[in-house]
Amino acid sequence: MAMMSTSPSARGRVLVGASIILLALNLRVAVSSVGVVMDALQTDLGLSSTAAGLLTTLPMVCFAVFGLGTDAIVRHLGLHRTTVVALVAIASGVALRVLADGPWLFFAMSFLALSGAAIGNVVLPPLVKVHFPDRIGLLSALFGAALMGGATLGSTISVPVSHSDGGWRLALGMWAALAVITLLPWLRMLRHDVKRSLAASDHPLPLSVVARSPLTWAMLACFAAQSGGAYAQFGWFAAMLSDGGVAPDTAGFMLGVLTAVGIPMTLALPWLIRRWGETPALPVAFGVLTVAGWLGVLLAPDAAPVLWAVTLGLGGGAFSWVLAMIGYRTTTAAGTTALSAMTQGPGYLVGATAPFGTGLLHDVTGSWDAPLMVLIGAAVVIAVAGTFIARSAPLESRLGK
Repeated sequence: MAMMSTSPSARGRVLVGASIILLALNLRVAVSSVGVVMDALQTDLGLSSTAAGLLTTLPMVCFAVFGLGTDAIVRHLGLHRTTVVALVAIASGVALRVLADGPWLFFAMSFLALSGAAIGNVVLPPLVKVHFPDRIGLLSALFGAALMGGATLGSTISVPVSHSDGGWRLALGMWAALAVITLLPWLRMLRHDVKRSLAASDHPLPLSVVARSPLTWAMLACFAAQSGGAYAQFGWFAAMLSDGGVAPDTAGFMLGVLTAVGIPMTLALPWLIRRWGETPALPVAFGVLTVAGWLGVLLAPDAAPVLWAVTLGLGGGAFSWVLAMIGYRTTTAAGTTALSAMTQGPGYLVGATAPFGTGLLHDVTGSWDAPLMVLIGAAVVIAVAGTFIARSAPLESRLGK
C-alpha cells in the first residue's frame, strides 16, 4: 500500500487532525470509567469478585486479540472505514451495556466497546502516517496526550455523575455521546473523500512477513516493557511507597503526580525529537529516568517520593516515543498498520501480566525487592530496544519491499 500523494487544504488537515485526536480521546474512557463504579456494578448486576476481576482484564485481552486482527481488517475495508467500524463498536457497546440487568449482557457489550478501542489503538499511527507524514512527532504527541486525557476524564467525571439520579448507568452510558460526536467527521470523510480512504492494498505486508524483521521484535520488546512498567505503576506504586514508610494518602497522591507528569512529557515529544532527532538519546534517557525512579523506590522510598514519582513520570515518555517510531520506521501505510498491530497487540498482552506478576512476586518473596529488580530490568530493555529502533532502517527496507 503506497503512501498517497495528496495536497489537502489547511481546513481539511485541521478537520482530520481534530478527528484523530477525538478518536484517541475515546479509546480509554470505556476502560477507566468502569473501575470507579465497580462497587455499584457488583451490587446491581450481581458480579462476583472473580467476575469483577475478569472485567478488569478484559481490556488487555481485547487490545491483544483485536490489535493483531486489525491489520487484516484494514486491508479488507481500508483505513477510514476501519476507523468508522471502531467508533461504531465503541458507541454501540458503551450505550447498550447500560441496559444490562445481569453480568452477561454487560460483559458482551463491554467486549464490543473494547474491541472498537483495540482497533482504534492500531489505526492511530497509520492515520497519522497517511495524513501527516510531515508532522508524525506532533500528531503522535497529541494523540498520546488525548489517550491519557481520555483515561483521566473517564475516571474523574464518572464518579460524581454516578452519584446522581442516573447512577452508574448514566456515568458509563454518557460516553457513547463522545463516540457519536467523533464518528460524524469520519462519516463525512467517507462520503466526500472516499478515494483517500485506504482500500485493500496491492502490496500487503502480512504479519507473518513483518514478524521476520528484528525491528518488529525490538518495537514489541520496547512497547511491552514500557506498558508492563506503566501498569505496574498504576497497580502497585502507591503500595510500594506506603510499605516503605510513606503515609497512605501521600502515596496515593504521588501516583497522581506520576500520571500528571506524563502529559506534559508527551506534549514535549515533538520538540525533543526535533532537538535530538531519531537517535538513541531519547530512549536511553527514558530508560535511565525509569531506572532511577525504581531505584529510588527500592533503596529509599520515603526519602524523596516526589522525585521518584516525577522521574518515573518523565520516563513514561517512552510510550509516546515508541508509538511515534511506528510511523518514523515505516515508509508505507501498509507497513505502518502491520507494525502497529505487531507492536501493540502482543505488547499490551505482555504488559497486562505485569501487575499480576508484580503482586505474585511480592507475595512469594515477602518484599518489593524482587519485583523492583524486574521492573528495573524492563527499563533497561526500553533503552536497549529503543537504541536498536533509533538506529534501524525502515521496516520495508529491511524486508526488501
